[in-house]
Amino acid sequence: MSKELINYAANESNIKWQNIIKREDILYKRNNDLRSEFERDYNRIIHSTAYRRLKHKTQVFFSPENDHICTRSEHVAHVESISYTIAKYLGLNTELTRAIATAHDLGHSPFGHQGEKILNKFSEEDIGEKFWHEKNGLEMVDKIEILETPNGEKTNMNLTYAVRDGIVSHCGEIDENQLRPRDEIIDLAEYKYPNQFAPYTWEGVVVKISDKISYLGRDIADAVRLGILDEHLEELYKLLNYDSKKRINNTVIINELVYDLCQNSNPEKGLCFSDKMFKMINEIKKFNYQNIYLSDKLLKSTEYFELVLNNLYTTLKSTYKNKENANKICPELVTDFENWLKKYWNLERENNLKNKVVFNMNNAKDYFRAIIYYISGMTDNYATEMYNKIIKF
Repeated sequence: MSKELINYAANESNIKWQNIIKREDILYKRNNDLRSEFERDYNRIIHSTAYRRLKHKTQVFFSPENDHICTRSEHVAHVESISYTIAKYLGLNTELTRAIATAHDLGHSPFGHQGEKILNKFSEEDIGEKFWHEKNGLEMVDKIEILETPNGEKTNMNLTYAVRDGIVSHCGEIDENQLRPRDEIIDLAEYKYPNQFAPYTWEGVVVKISDKISYLGRDIADAVRLGILDEHLEELYKLLNYDSKKRINNTVIINELVYDLCQNSNPEKGLCFSDKMFKMINEIKKFNYQNIYLSDKLLKSTEYFELVLNNLYTTLKSTYKNKENANKICPELVTDFENWLKKYWNLERENNLKNKVVFNMNNAKDYFRAIIYYISGMTDNYATEMYNKIIKF
């Protein structure tokens, strides 16, 4: 085993250690707790509502009744698996990569990246801020997700800095090779756009590149299964240097990318592919954009996503001025939103709620921001169910 980066792993000998494990608040202790800091983070993540909902959120292809098409939950599992293999080979902390990878997409909206773009439009128009899933993921774990303590108090997740940083820094839409972590600790609220800063840990960098490896391979496999690439298979086989008699195999694509990365990475070069493999990766990405992400099939589904999310947003937005009218349109949606909002507003709350107050009810922008947070947490299924209730007479 290489262990090229073992001296940079996130452990007590790392000069960054105290920053890496820093939390916003003291985490309660148990006398019988056997877990490390990152194991505790991992457990908190898998018990969160946002994590449970990933299984019903679109990755790329909106196909809620097809059990064989990758969902956001499966993508997260792929990233966790890939990052574990890379981190273990290079001598890094696999507990940290597992926690970051498992949480990295908690901020994704329903309907994948298309849903993200639609919510960004709402956010820019009504709040003057960009909405992007990496930053929303940080907001989810810092402000929205609530866990119950052993004494019954409901508090924020309070994850370590390294995991929070890994979430907001994980953007896989990268074209550069030789990735390294940054040296300085920053206030993560300073992030203004995706990929603005490198992750703080080598483990965060591993998850970042694992995200790209995962979606490049699996998106091809799903597109082949759905017949989207029928007219482009010859080009694809040539690009992958495959025998045309072989079946496109996602695990083979991933294995080749992971092996090449592990063989070429070191402290001096960073996480690095060979020139040959890096060129192929960029060609695959270009191929995927032209023939998958911009395909007519996906563009048509976007029209439906816009219809659903626009109706949800405008219905809830109208409650700020006229709750009664919105209640006539879809009382179930309005009631659910209000019950959700009560956990975060600056008005009277339940005594056991010790989480942060997030929204000022006298501020319209705060109210609209709350609606966007709320919708971003929906599954595809719930969003379409509420839309169907809105349009039903």
